[in-house]
Amino acid sequence: MRDNFEVRDYDGGGRIGELTVPRADRTVETPTLLPVVNPHVQTVPPKTLEETFGADILITNSYVLHGSEDLREPVLEQGIHDLLGFSGAVMTDSGSFQLAEYGTIDVDTEEILEFQHEIGSDIGTPVDIPTPPDVPREQAAEEQATTQERLELAESVDTGEMLVSAPIQGSTHLGLREQAAREAYGTDLDLFPIGAVVPLMNEYRFGDLVEVVAAAKRGLGEAAPVHLFGAGHPMMFALAAAVGCDLFDSAAYALYARDGRYLTVRGTEHLDELDYFPCECPVCREYTPADLEAADETERHRLLAEHNLSISFGEIRRIRQAIKRGNLFELVETRARGHPAVVDGYRALLEYTGQLERTDPVSKDAFFYLSEDSARRPAVKRHHDRLQRLDAPDELWLTTGSPGDGWRLVPPFGPVPPALSDVYPLTAELPERLDERAYRAAVEGVCRLKGANPETSMTVTHDGWPDSALDALPEDVSIRRLGERPEK
Repeated sequence: MRDNFEVRDYDGGGRIGELTVPRADRTVETPTLLPVVNPHVQTVPPKTLEETFGADILITNSYVLHGSEDLREPVLEQGIHDLLGFSGAVMTDSGSFQLAEYGTIDVDTEEILEFQHEIGSDIGTPVDIPTPPDVPREQAAEEQATTQERLELAESVDTGEMLVSAPIQGSTHLGLREQAAREAYGTDLDLFPIGAVVPLMNEYRFGDLVEVVAAAKRGLGEAAPVHLFGAGHPMMFALAAAVGCDLFDSAAYALYARDGRYLTVRGTEHLDELDYFPCECPVCREYTPADLEAADETERHRLLAEHNLSISFGEIRRIRQAIKRGNLFELVETRARGHPAVVDGYRALLEYTGQLERTDPVSKDAFFYLSEDSARRPAVKRHHDRLQRLDAPDELWLTTGSPGDGWRLVPPFGPVPPALSDVYPLTAELPERLDERAYRAAVEGVCRLKGANPETSMTVTHDGWPDSALDALPEDVSIRRLGERPEK
């Protein structure tokens, strides 16, 4: 269908979009969360997901339904929406998870897609080969080729208005992920899940996860809605959104609840280690940890799952607002300060600044410098690139004080010509106690400007910048302390 996704707002690689799901007669705003519903064990009923939490799309497993003695005939008779009691869009998985877990399943792509269509699924999934991280490249390439064959087979299946996803495999081999994405995007399928990344998330390898997603994004067109399979923990939603993921599916809300685990945007707490709930959701306002410990098992699981859903959907709304305001990077950086693994992921994300900069808006609300990592954000790169295109006067004074007839010198951006002085991001909010990387980034900006204007006589006037940064200036740039003017 390929015209089913429209992007409204960007911030870095993050975007707010609209996914049109014609069979459900629904337009789903992204980024969004698809709660995973086990058709046999519904910790939170789909009706509650829809009415209480605002879920307008969920995901369930068609392979489980296909093989169920209790549910196969009812779902064929009633349809998936009536069986679940859910009026929103329903996506169905194909059994690939079971294939990864047990090594074999008893359906093929054509059979399971026809079954998904017959039960009224709005988004179906073929049987791909989920290749785990770190396998030999030869194995990953062979299994990715098999997945691609199945995607091409899926094109030939008559699925009517049902959207069909094209999972992207390739293990942790980035070239294969990019190739797989390019080949998947070359089909006429509609949605692009990045598969077999749950082990990376379970092992908190968020840096590797970012690399895998960034590679897949390079192979996809901007019109491709990207689904991160199995991304259930809200601590990494903002990071995943910033690299370009649009949909997340979560079984964590229920699985963690059954294990007595309490989700936060900073990580996971165990119920038996909490004296107070650090949350304002309805469950946490009404109950204490001791109350939940004393509740019967079914009630405890439900209440914990409802809290976990509140945190997860709340983070999705927070991400959308951050993209709308242009401060998604600030949100990611805030989340990174909560867990070392997210720091790794954020720093990996900043390795792809050039890739992110292509969709990062030129103008936003404000630039907040929060840590040394802020010096590597796309807005800084864009300004440095601009400096290489500017013509400087024959003599130029760059200063951290009042510029007079010179230019401002602003960490981490560097030289700021008067015409750009009052525009984003050069009105950045900076802490008084800056780190060394901010100064080094500013000096890099001076070097870029000097390199483009080698004949300009340039003087840098500073208010106590570290020598470790100033030593990187070209030898023919004069350096003075604030208060001294260059000789005429």
